[in-house]
Amino acid sequence: MVEDAVRAALLEDLGRAGDITTDATIAPDMTARAVIASREHGTIAGLPLAEAAFAAIGGGLRFVAHVADGDTVEPGTIVAAISGNARAILSAERVALNYLMMLSGIATHTARFAAAIAHTHARVCDTRKTVPGHRTLAKYAVRCGGGSNHRFGLDDAVLIKDNHIAVSGGVAEAVRNARAHVGHTVMVEIEVDTLDQLRAALPAAPDIVLLDNMTPDLLRQAVAINRSHNGGKVKLEASGNVDLDTVAAIAETGVDFISTSKITMAAPTLDLGLDIVLDRD
Repeated sequence: MVEDAVRAALLEDLGRAGDITTDATIAPDMTARAVIASREHGTIAGLPLAEAAFAAIGGGLRFVAHVADGDTVEPGTIVAAISGNARAILSAERVALNYLMMLSGIATHTARFAAAIAHTHARVCDTRKTVPGHRTLAKYAVRCGGGSNHRFGLDDAVLIKDNHIAVSGGVAEAVRNARAHVGHTVMVEIEVDTLDQLRAALPAAPDIVLLDNMTPDLLRQAVAINRSHNGGKVKLEASGNVDLDTVAAIAETGVDFISTSKITMAAPTLDLGLDIVLDRD
């Protein structure tokens, strides 16, 4: 999957004629050394894609990572070094940095959320709100930042939302129908908007209940209802209105998971740069 993504990105960048600027200004046999360094504090993710970009461009480049995905870096930290054909380094630079900056940005933003709730047992999770074609990469970056993954697609878990409930006839009916359809090996989650819906869902024994757009006070009540019903065996997930200003208060209510698209769709890129030094001896 990494190789396919990198090949597509290189094709997009090189187009029909290749890197005409580099080919016009750099001799074919020129060699160089380069380093990728961080320009700000953050968490690294995407090194395998950067390495794959330099490998796929050809020229026998040597890529050496100085840190690992998931590591925290400071301004000036050398993330990786590349050496070999100068044309190849320059032609793959942007693709390598694009992936590394985007995924490190997601990891860094996720780490901020994870740190904000570290004093609780709750875990921050991603959603399916990702750039099309890059979901698995984004979810990998979330893991690098200390977050957890929600379902990867429509095919790996059941998540019954309000429209499913409306068509199927009710909360309990939707859970029972889903359980009968997928069997005991597939997780079944249902989204509820009110405490009454929660009370209706719990007897149907879903694995997870998603509490959508509830205030911290309502979330605390939901946690208490769940504990009184079955000792808290059903996991509770909070979602909606989650950001760095609200996530700690949400986690302190006692919910198990907090899902937010902010960590994948609103993460700024991490500022990384490639500096090159020519071999002149």
